[in-house]
Amino acid sequence: MVSSAPSFSASLPAASLAANRAVQVHRLGLVEYVPTWQFQEALMDATLAIKTQNRLGEATGAAPVLTPNHLLLCEHPHTYTLGKSGKPEHLLLNDEALAAHEASFHRINRGGDITYHGPGQLVGYPILDLDNFRPDIHWYLRTLEEAVIRTLAEYGLNAGRIAGLTGVWLDWEDGALNPRKICALGVKCSRWVTLHGFALNVAPDLSYFGHIVPCGITDKAVTSLARELGPGATVTVADVQKRLLPHLLALLGGTESAPQATAPAFTPKPA
Repeated sequence: MVSSAPSFSASLPAASLAANRAVQVHRLGLVEYVPTWQFQEALMDATLAIKTQNRLGEATGAAPVLTPNHLLLCEHPHTYTLGKSGKPEHLLLNDEALAAHEASFHRINRGGDITYHGPGQLVGYPILDLDNFRPDIHWYLRTLEEAVIRTLAEYGLNAGRIAGLTGVWLDWEDGALNPRKICALGVKCSRWVTLHGFALNVAPDLSYFGHIVPCGITDKAVTSLARELGPGATVTVADVQKRLLPHLLALLGGTESAPQATAPAFTPKPA
């Protein structure tokens, strides 16, 4: 059974007086994976601390403090990450081969199996308090997928979902002969605060996917926007990022905000 993009419902509840739908957008460029992961966790910890403070303040009648929302947009150097439910054998390179390919490998705390990050791939890490939007992880994942689907439509690509497989696909329709994954998702959620996110293949070196079993799926291919558009097409991460952000904010019912000085003072070093 295959589900299509029109099955997605973007409806949101009305914002409460204690909801903040402004999203601080951090455009980081090409940055190393581990410092960026640490930055995500620092932002999440700061948000969770506010939620704890608000919960304790309920007993005294203290006014709640609005929780922030963040979106990190970036690229990474060649990196493989393995989620909590992943199998180490899905990485097909040993340490020497990883070094030869100038790639790193990290076990991380998101859901899902193994995936690849690299130059030419747009990575988005929303650190959102879903209590500000809709506390529903299924809706959240479909929202990320829908933003990518609508972005790809601007390039003339008919992308969609395959039932039971998180992410965004081409040739996703029932009976299609060559389904291809163009965007992977993997998230963590703690007290409705999200971590990790999506990786959209814009124009990466797809040969790096040949060194893993992507997301543990053995019978489907991986593709990129550049490959699908064909020779002569010019597509950049910057252009895709510019197109995707409005779709994501619209689906969230959010607005863009510049990073605030109150955010954790952590700056990922450039790759």
